[in-house]
Amino acid sequence: METVSYKELLSIVAIVLTFLATAPYIYSILKGATKPHVFSWVIWGTTTFVVFLAQLNNKGGAGAWPIGVSGILTIFIAILAFAKRGDVTIAKTDWVFLVTALSSLPLWYFTSDPLWAVVILTTVDVLGFGPTIRKAYHQPTSEPLHFYALFAIRNLLVVMALEHHSLTTVLFPAVLGLTCVFIMVLMTYRRLAIVVVSQGEQ
Repeated sequence: METVSYKELLSIVAIVLTFLATAPYIYSILKGATKPHVFSWVIWGTTTFVVFLAQLNNKGGAGAWPIGVSGILTIFIAILAFAKRGDVTIAKTDWVFLVTALSSLPLWYFTSDPLWAVVILTTVDVLGFGPTIRKAYHQPTSEPLHFYALFAIRNLLVVMALEHHSLTTVLFPAVLGLTCVFIMVLMTYRRLAIVVVSQGEQ
């Protein structure tokens, strides 16, 4: 009987955190309380799953599993959002993001190197956080801190669980983890600022 390795255990914990973070969101969609932007989730699902394939190609091993699960869940949310008739409006920037993300595949094919594909996909994913960061600044209480905390921890575990550390395998989870931390710090700072201003007005 084979024992679960340390890295496999970290990967399993990261997968559990992925489910814990996304389950309430999926439940909210099913209830009709949340109507996600379908096209955004299609883009995020595409980028995440292709990064998963790139990590496997670069011998990421067990550390790639949570990214694969996250990609599948993201695509599922996109399908669910469409079925529940979420926001289906498509802006020009949405098409730019999707085309840029898809351009990573022929680049990977012709260069035989998944690194540049991961660089493109990571950039697209981070740019996709633009509206969320803007919202977190102006409406710091509208986003749950624990959601980003779970994903920050998840991405740290992913990096630790990787069986081969290279820019190709580490870049995506590391950058997304840092982005989650940045959003948490921004929301905390803005919440404190709002409290200070409101107390000053009393």
